[in-house]
Amino acid sequence: MKVEKIRALKPKELSNQLNEAYQELFNLRFRHATRQLSNYKELTHTRRKIARIKTIMRERELAGK
Repeated sequence: MKVEKIRALKPKELSNQLNEAYQELFNLRFRHATRQLSNYKELTHTRRKIARIKTIMRERELAGK
């Protein structure tokens, strides 16, 4: 997901996206541990997605204060 799309989301949608990304990361880690994961870059992409979402949430938090 691109930064522009993430910035366009409302706070509730943003937290839902974050929860979904954490769930996806959990599933990828589980598949990795059981040697069923074929594309290891998915782990990196998901971690970066979480970082982007958290960064935008923090920016909004600081802008509100």
